[in-house]
Amino acid sequence: MSFNVLVLCTGNSARSILGEMLFNHLGQGRIKAYSAGSKPGGVVNPVAIETLQKNGVPCEGARSKSWDEFSENAVPPAPTFDFIFTVCGNAAQETCPVWPGHPTTAHWGIPDPAHVEPIEARREAFEEAYQSLKKRVTAFLALPLETMSRDEVLAAARQIHIGE
Repeated sequence: MSFNVLVLCTGNSARSILGEMLFNHLGQGRIKAYSAGSKPGGVVNPVAIETLQKNGVPCEGARSKSWDEFSENAVPPAPTFDFIFTVCGNAAQETCPVWPGHPTTAHWGIPDPAHVEPIEARREAFEEAYQSLKKRVTAFLALPLETMSRDEVLAAARQIHIGE
């Protein structure tokens, strides 16, 4: 069984890209992940790509995209998502589109590394964001998702965030 995951952030240039690529890499076919933003910048942060590559995570196809591509009225039709994770406070507070399938949604807030200065500190902030997301994604993937109810998955996803 394969699950579809959407990782949301406002700009879809950093944290949500890291989450998408980590879910796809660590999910090993069990998860098909996507990412999007409410107000995408249109460009993936180069330090996000650098961080993924440094950690051996494939990042081909990474692109900044709008969550409109995945809403209920998307053309072509969007995948039906099983799980949605917001990784920034802004996206968690916004009114989201209606998602096909009414997926389980949880907030996994990660501090924004994109605007940290100077560049050496930004690289460190991206690594911290990457490691935090990796820990959460790994914990989520260890769950017996195939046999859990929606409420059980939601409680577990929230506990992963709180437990960090």
